[in-house]
Amino acid sequence: MKTLRFFALVGIFSVLYTMQPTAASRPDQAELDEFQNYVVIGAFKYYRNAVRFSDHAHALSLNAKYEKNSVRNLYYVYVLGTNDRNVAIEEAKRLRAESEFTDTWVYSGSFNKETVSGTTAVASADINPVTDQKIETVSTKDQPSETAPSVATTTPPAQETPVETSTAKSAELDNGVAGKNFLFKLYRAVDNNAVEGDVDAIDVDRTRKMGSYKGNAPVKVADPLSKTDSVLLVCEVFGYRKVQRQINYNTPQGEGIEVNGEGEVVVPFELMRLKKGDIAVMYNVYFYKDAAIMRPESRYEVTSLLNMLNENTKYKIRIHGHTNGGASGKIISRPKESEDFFSLTGAQEGIGTAKKLSEERGQIIFDYLVKNGIDPSRMQIKAWGGKRPIHDKNSTRAQENVRVEIEILEE
Repeated sequence: MKTLRFFALVGIFSVLYTMQPTAASRPDQAELDEFQNYVVIGAFKYYRNAVRFSDHAHALSLNAKYEKNSVRNLYYVYVLGTNDRNVAIEEAKRLRAESEFTDTWVYSGSFNKETVSGTTAVASADINPVTDQKIETVSTKDQPSETAPSVATTTPPAQETPVETSTAKSAELDNGVAGKNFLFKLYRAVDNNAVEGDVDAIDVDRTRKMGSYKGNAPVKVADPLSKTDSVLLVCEVFGYRKVQRQINYNTPQGEGIEVNGEGEVVVPFELMRLKKGDIAVMYNVYFYKDAAIMRPESRYEVTSLLNMLNENTKYKIRIHGHTNGGASGKIISRPKESEDFFSLTGAQEGIGTAKKLSEERGQIIFDYLVKNGIDPSRMQIKAWGGKRPIHDKNSTRAQENVRVEIEILEE
């Protein structure tokens, strides 16, 4: 059975993180004190621009945060904080290869001025993840036409607090982008309840992704300015069958498409749960390197799987585990007595085959579901190792080979 994927038209993919997208946020001081390495996707002179960029990253399902880097006197937007430098370097490389953030780098150190611990100065540095060399000059992403006032402190003035997306208009409508206002209505076929998710817009003529847009909220989509103005809208929410709708950008027509009282083009997406025989990729489940332990940003998607199984108690599934390549090597495992599925704390290191690693990765999802009340008899595990790659193991997109798929056996 073929995995439901969309490779023909989509050339790039948002990475993703599985955390539920929210308005741009700043970390608390405890978090800043905890981490020593940050995966940075952009730097800005102006506070407002950092907020907008963070909102854009959230629209691409990245858990972006921003903070004033007093060393550079710039606002840094970052998507991961970690004490493991290698994890940060690998994630920065992945984002460079698989997302629009092709200049992602790693910032090591404190966001505050260089401090002194005893008699030793603790320096900070920006690192190119590819060359592993220090970046001397950081280029900002501020546009020349943007004249937002600079903010001297890390605490923004009260009047500059970002507007929550729960207001009548999404923040995306105020970002200065010219285009048409849309509202992608995502709902379940069985009860018409709203479903959280995103819609990808594809320029059909140029076979390129225009962007990802949050469902059930007003968004602005730029004109593709192509020969036919044909746009393919793709909605793929985990646990549901993929839905595609092709429209003409300038004269959108089709079943259920209408213009509401706010002047927004409403495009409905009726979502149906997966059926027997379907296989869905858990795109937003990620593992630590060489580990059968999920990274924290995986929590949202495995919770979605849990909700799907709770919603339909007749579902039985097979969890397929895959690795990139078939070589044996180090395997980092969660202690059997641990109930923490998203941390390396107390992890145990051993040696094993790629098949063994893929089995353990399926097992941790199995264990998470059992811990949360799912009957073990409803689930099976199939370990493939590196036998079913999506890309060549040396490809820039080889990380996509490391995945978990869910097959519906009964429904």
